[in-house]
Amino acid sequence: MAERVERSVTEGENTIQERHVGAMWELEQNLDQPMDEEANKLKIMYKEKGLSILMLLRLSFQSLGIVYGDLGTSPLYVFYNTFPDGINDSEDVIGALSLIIYSLLLIPLIKYVIIVCKANDNGQGGTLAIYSLLCRHAKVKLIPNQQRSDEDLTTYSRTLLPDGSFAAKTKKWLESKESRKKALLFIVLLGTCMMIGDGILTPAISVLSATGGIKVISPKMSSDIVVLVSIIILVGLFSMQHYGTDKVGWLFAPIVFIWFLFIGATGMYNICKHDTSVLKAFSPTYIYLYFKRRGLDGWISLGGILLSITGTEALYADIAYFPLRAIQLAFTFFVFPCLLLAYCGQAAYLVNNKDHHRDAFYASMPDSVYWPMFVIATGAAIVGSQATISGTYSIIKQAVSHGCFPRVKIVHTSKKFLGQIYCPDINWILMVGCIAVTASFKNQSQIGNAYGTAVVLVMLATTLLMILIMLLVWRCHWILVLIFSVLSLMVELSYFSAVIWKINQGGWVPLIIAAISLLVMSVWHYATVKKYEFEVHSKVSMSWILGLGPSLGLVRVPGIGLVYTELASGVPHIFSHFITNLPATHSVVVFVCVKYLPVYTVPEEERFLVKRIGPKTFRMFRCVARYGYKDLHRKDDDFENKLLNNLFNFIRIETMMEPASNSSTYSSAYSLNHTQESKDELIHNNGHRNNNNNIDEFSSMVDYTVSTLDTIVPADNRMSFSQNNTVEEEEEEEEEDELQFLKTCKESGVVHIMGNTVVKARNGSWLPKKIAIDYVYAFLAKICRENSVILHVPHETLLNVGQVFYV
Repeated sequence: MAERVERSVTEGENTIQERHVGAMWELEQNLDQPMDEEANKLKIMYKEKGLSILMLLRLSFQSLGIVYGDLGTSPLYVFYNTFPDGINDSEDVIGALSLIIYSLLLIPLIKYVIIVCKANDNGQGGTLAIYSLLCRHAKVKLIPNQQRSDEDLTTYSRTLLPDGSFAAKTKKWLESKESRKKALLFIVLLGTCMMIGDGILTPAISVLSATGGIKVISPKMSSDIVVLVSIIILVGLFSMQHYGTDKVGWLFAPIVFIWFLFIGATGMYNICKHDTSVLKAFSPTYIYLYFKRRGLDGWISLGGILLSITGTEALYADIAYFPLRAIQLAFTFFVFPCLLLAYCGQAAYLVNNKDHHRDAFYASMPDSVYWPMFVIATGAAIVGSQATISGTYSIIKQAVSHGCFPRVKIVHTSKKFLGQIYCPDINWILMVGCIAVTASFKNQSQIGNAYGTAVVLVMLATTLLMILIMLLVWRCHWILVLIFSVLSLMVELSYFSAVIWKINQGGWVPLIIAAISLLVMSVWHYATVKKYEFEVHSKVSMSWILGLGPSLGLVRVPGIGLVYTELASGVPHIFSHFITNLPATHSVVVFVCVKYLPVYTVPEEERFLVKRIGPKTFRMFRCVARYGYKDLHRKDDDFENKLLNNLFNFIRIETMMEPASNSSTYSSAYSLNHTQESKDELIHNNGHRNNNNNIDEFSSMVDYTVSTLDTIVPADNRMSFSQNNTVEEEEEEEEEDELQFLKTCKESGVVHIMGNTVVKARNGSWLPKKIAIDYVYAFLAKICRENSVILHVPHETLLNVGQVFYV
């Protein structure tokens, strides 16, 4: 009888406990609802705006100034670079025009506007945006700092691949070897470096071509004067960058709009006046006849034809500013027809005036509109250059977030638009590069050869990345992927083979720029990966920390210590290094991890993740601050206060979520025993795996076990209902006591503890590695901005802990 009573009591208590846990789980779900509904409302609202015809027309008009400025100025220099040695046959002009028409049709319109622009990361374009998209769909990132909780972000969109599908096999193939991940990153960085080269070459060729129109009116004017005027305009352009585009951006769209109207109307005028037969160039047979007649010279002239589609890669990089449908509408119904009319008009003029191939654009202008056209052309060249320069700033910011570029100063130029930024260091480097290119070459032909090389390499990189996007993200049928790949590579490799012939005529410039940029980015990323691996392999076991007791075997001084680390789990080596050399630490210790995710932004309300490490008496926490590659650390963000406010909120919610128990009933012994069992099980299960992986997984498991079990699992689950009210009162007092304790510590002072890590090459390393680490990386680390400056940490509260590690 007694046994039955005891058994029934035990069953009743278990049922009550299950109900209690279920109620707490329901409460937690109610307090922390996912933001799917809110995110869906935003998508619907954005979609409704996109369906408005008036809104689309307005945004399409505004996109002209930002997106199409570079592409629109190409008529200034295409025919000159196509026929640098003169025109021998009028039919050659028809053949070149046919090539231009179908280049504009295949690359900007079909490939980019219709297909590639859809491969955007929540509206962000460019090679690094594609890389972020791929990193979310496959484990290809070389710095494995992502966690399962990161996938719950509202901006972390991805699709799951069905097992056995071709996409799943491709994903497995890509993840299986480290060399394939490195090859993918190399392609991304190559495209990024060429876009940086565009930031130097676009202003040079656009401004020089526009100002070159002066010589049409004054043929005896020296070329040096044209170059000098171009340099003055370039210096003025780069000197005004710190004001941002917000103050003058309203002028961009009208200037480019008038520009397109002018070149379209002038083209129509020239067709009617000079030769309407040029319209036969819409037949592709003239392309065949062109190559048959000119042979190798015709093939090499593709380097000049290529300039008709320059600006297309900038179009893709700048799609973040406007909805995709607005960009497609503007190009299809306005930009594309105006460009066709402009090229057809120049071709009609050249058929009857073959000697004017050097200044075909200005020479074909009626005298009455020459000066207005000259002013508008110069303005359009500046606008096109501005779009490329702004795009370069954005690319550098993305590269910094991916750990592929040294930390540089980034300044906000607009309070309205977060994406408008200015990089002083990069700005002056671009200006010096532009002036050097303009002053050295002095003519459009050699700069055009350099420009074409950079453009075609960016396009090739985009095509290779698009193949993976179509397989992993869009899950297209392999036949469609094959058709896209063959057509794109066939066209772009043809252009590439043509520009190779002009390497010694200026084509080497972007290669040198790319080589320098690639060296900087590769060395910086390599050292960043090695530093992360060092932190992972040298992090401290939680069992060791718990073995020290609540005081950690140290003197706990009043205040809060924020210990910065690259790790999102485990205790960093910098902390053990600190307390070993200085046997004292703060009353409250918070391990802060600032990490960048492969998403364009992290909503402010989802930025911080906070959890407790060890029992409450240890006063140790972890905070992960998550940022996207478009997010910026502004001086008015008040990072410290936001972090501490999230810590206070965590304590309030934690107290509400805990089962009916106070801190005095928590059992550390249970957690430690469980941790040891987990450790033994982990070592047993992974005995045949790599040792480094074991260490990493074990540290992560220990951190999770201690942080959850020590704070949630009670030592004694048996508690009667008569104790509930008392427990609730104790919990409220405990919450107030801990919050008051933290506030008192905050008033005592907050110290930011950061690692000042020096990276050196190991003894016996091969010479290139020593040069890269001991000289190149050491120089970059010395001139780049410190993390404390990026996060706006006050100098008086900063404590640097030095450490050296060898790679």
